[in-house]
Amino acid sequence: MSHQKNPANVVRGLKAAIHNPNVSEEAKQRDLQRLQEMGEDITGLTSASGDFDAQDEGHSADPHIFLKLDQHEDAMKQVTKQMLEQGEEEMQRSASAASADLDIDMNGHSKTRVLAGYKATLSNPRTSEAAKAHAEQVLEEYA
Repeated sequence: MSHQKNPANVVRGLKAAIHNPNVSEEAKQRDLQRLQEMGEDITGLTSASGDFDAQDEGHSADPHIFLKLDQHEDAMKQVTKQMLEQGEEEMQRSASAASADLDIDMNGHSKTRVLAGYKATLSNPRTSEAAKAHAEQVLEEYA
């Protein structure tokens, strides 16, 4: 069973290879020759730069497309920057609210947890009497 290739697909593949910067100049020249042998118009196709005339292919080329893309990219960067700034502000508000809820001291410690540690010191049999006396003093200050 022989398989016939679709000539339109072959033409598209050859043109794609001509425009591919990873294809060697030698291969691009062979593809141009093959297109010519197939009766294709190679006007506007160049192997050196990989560029082609979009008008020859039936495409409409917008000369301002790159300007439009740059503007779109700038707008996306602006939106992303705003989102990041808003996210950072929200994180700061959340952290500030969390620290207020937990009653965080200047060293970043939760006063509740610190006081719980002093309370545990009082019931720890391995703690010295001096440490227990200090723990009692701190607990009395916050009581």
